Amino acid sequence: MSAINPDTKASPLVGLAGRFGRYARSRSTRLAAFAGLLTYLCYAYAHNSWTNPALIGVALFFALFMPTYSRISNKIEIWANNQFGFVTAGRLGRFVFQFAFNLVLFAIMLLGGGMSRSGVASVGGIAGAALVTSLASQGLQYLGSYLFQRGIGDLNRNVLTALCINTVLTALGTAGMPYAREAFLAIGLGLGGLLLLVGLLSDLRSLVAPKGGVGLYFGTFNPFHNTHLAIIERAMEQRRLDKIIIHPTLIPRHYAEAFRKGEIKVARLQDGFQIYEKTDKADVNVDYFPTGNIFLPPETRKALIELAVAEAGLAGKVEVISLRETYDTRGFQGVIAEIKKMHPGVRLHTLHGTDYGGMLVRQICDECGWIYPWRIMRRDNVSATAIRKGAQGMTPAVVTDVLEQISENLPVVTAGGRRFRNDNGVLTEGV
Repeated sequence: MSAINPDTKASPLVGLAGRFGRYARSRSTRLAAFAGLLTYLCYAYAHNSWTNPALIGVALFFALFMPTYSRISNKIEIWANNQFGFVTAGRLGRFVFQFAFNLVLFAIMLLGGGMSRSGVASVGGIAGAALVTSLASQGLQYLGSYLFQRGIGDLNRNVLTALCINTVLTALGTAGMPYAREAFLAIGLGLGGLLLLVGLLSDLRSLVAPKGGVGLYFGTFNPFHNTHLAIIERAMEQRRLDKIIIHPTLIPRHYAEAFRKGEIKVARLQDGFQIYEKTDKADVNVDYFPTGNIFLPPETRKALIELAVAEAGLAGKVEVISLRETYDTRGFQGVIAEIKKMHPGVRLHTLHGTDYGGMLVRQICDECGWIYPWRIMRRDNVSATAIRKGAQGMTPAVVTDVLEQISENLPVVTAGGRRFRNDNGVLTEGV
């Protein structure tokens, strides 16, 4: 018994120590700690409040909860996008949360003597300071997201970096320092105002889009289901599109980078799907799988789209492409550039849902020029996530048939008059 009891008591402690170790090793944790220190140093220097308890408390709060704050900001924007389907709604949702958060913190520091009353008054009091710093934060965080879309950094860490930059600007600006206040106001109102304007223009393009042209439909299609097909048919009818080009997501660059670093892995295969899992090297503050961790191989997803489109009689109106090299090096931004070369001067439309992936595609397309969004509010409860969990009746007949053959691990899959070799869920035509 003496050999069992110590192990039994030690196991929870070992597990706790392991979780704490992973939390401490997280780059987001270290960056948050730096943000807390930066908050203290900047405000203490700018407002001469080195020993102020309110400032010390706020700095400690930042150091401990900044990663959580970033995740909440992202989730609020995702929720608002999905509820209303407009870019402006998501950005306003994020702004309202951050404005309220900043208003409380400024009130605590001002009432606690951690900030100069005259300096804060020079930027409109705590409401004005909260307004400007929230606007600046919106603009800087958008830049962080912009870089993430181009394979630079992680979304949460980029947001944290933007918040660190904003901390310096806000501390100096609210102290009324020469030129710092003007820079604080200019960056806050300029970046924040520009971001809202870009969102408004995108929403207006979605409402008053002209007819005709080529539709762009990007996504994971994991797997292709009935709502994907309905989106194609409705968009083609409502926008009178000449053609729709579908390009499925291959291996997103942030996944490829996480694989390279050993932070995620393909843990196992299940019914032809690859199950991704985090490893011990994973950053505990990073959401590696915002759209789930179960994926069909890219080759298989492309084949399923082609089969479903052909079955629906849309093969002449829908083109499925896979620009692997372009996507791997430049993402969907590069894919859009190539499509523009293929169709010079042709009006382009973006087809997308209002979930996380759909609005991500919308943002990418907005950054690639004057493309007209066409959105559909997802309210039908049909989802690839449900299908991957075993839901029935949500996929076209040919997709259902192929998935069943893959789940049986048949060496050859036949569907729609085509034959594929099946290598653990990877379909290769020509056998």
